[in-house]
Amino acid sequence: MKPWGGRFRQGADPTAERFTASLEFDQRLWPHDIAGSIAWARALARARLLTDAERDAIVKGLEAVRAELEAGTFPFRPELEDIHMNVERRLQELVGEVGGKLHTGRSRNDQIALDERLYLKEVVGRTREGLRRVQQALVDRAAETADAPMPGYTHLQRAQPVLLAHHLLAYVFMLARDRERLAACATRADAMPLGAAALAGTAYPIDREALARDLGFAAVTANSLDAVSDRDYVLEFLAATAIVGMHLSRLAADLTLWATAEFGFVEFADAFATGSSIMPQKKNPDVAELIRGKSGRLYGDLVAVLTTMKGLPLSYNSDMQEDKEPFFDSVDTLDAILGVLPPLLASLTFHTDRMRVAAGEHYATATDLADYLVRKGVPFRQAHEVVGRVVRHAIEAGRSLEALPLETLRRFSPLIETDVSHALTVDVTRR
Repeated sequence: MKPWGGRFRQGADPTAERFTASLEFDQRLWPHDIAGSIAWARALARARLLTDAERDAIVKGLEAVRAELEAGTFPFRPELEDIHMNVERRLQELVGEVGGKLHTGRSRNDQIALDERLYLKEVVGRTREGLRRVQQALVDRAAETADAPMPGYTHLQRAQPVLLAHHLLAYVFMLARDRERLAACATRADAMPLGAAALAGTAYPIDREALARDLGFAAVTANSLDAVSDRDYVLEFLAATAIVGMHLSRLAADLTLWATAEFGFVEFADAFATGSSIMPQKKNPDVAELIRGKSGRLYGDLVAVLTTMKGLPLSYNSDMQEDKEPFFDSVDTLDAILGVLPPLLASLTFHTDRMRVAAGEHYATATDLADYLVRKGVPFRQAHEVVGRVVRHAIEAGRSLEALPLETLRRFSPLIETDVSHALTVDVTRR
């Protein structure tokens, strides 16, 4: 029998029952549902709504339910719709009628808000640690290549020489901001919604502050309508993970581009590449490409929940059930990316000799030559013009800037002296 069966004469249509059920995906919330229910039983006892013996029986029953879930022996019943009703019904089977008292003053509306917030705080910690491991892998590779120059690019055109380490560390700083965003998201999610009930608050004298302390929350939600209709915490998490996905997609794009024969800057280890079913010579960077591709999935999850929430009247609506699959999908997608990326980065072979040669080609040190003239007292715009003429001459002569004789350079500016070689080389030990 449904928990609302007293109002209805007719049972649910099987197709409607399947359509409204969320157990298939919300069952992953069971650890948080059990924790919330144990804390709620204790809150009811503090409010004299349960005796100590009733509280202890309910808590013992919930611990038994937890043990079944941990062991994989829990008898899930799809007709009960969701994880909340499955846990409650199993509790009643184990402890009898007293289990029916657990839902006093509580709604599935504030119950799911609690479960999601607890789950979010858990996954934020895990995601931030995964990002830290990626950062460490990048720092380790940067330390190995601290003196290796490579071309820096703007508009995908060679611009100025940079260090490979400098390029890799750019992503470390991007991920630092990502970790900050996730931490801020968890901070705003750190408010306990139980006691909001369905929408108007509970009718019983629940000590919400004590309940928040029991569950490890920093605060309680201030408005019951907001507490059950708010999904900002999910949206913030999805927005933060979408930005993470964008950053990691750009890293993957760099690596896949560098692995082409046209660049030849990096080679993927066999363990993180695949071959072609028809072309025997191919070595494809499929893992990096999938990291890049999964950013679109993370974006889609964010847009899906934004679209679901747009225009919903207060307070709770069943539309909000649609937040869970995108939420969980983003968690799983990012877990997978953060699991594979550190070992992929550690396995890369950087062809630093080829990078060094490329860094000095296509007149990449022209800006350094202009800066050299500025340090000699030439206004920058004039220095820019002078060096532009030097580059044009070098192109016509078919020579690099570093290969131009000093006397040739001095025809463009008498301020150029023998120390100009330090400005024209990409060798960091000579600069």
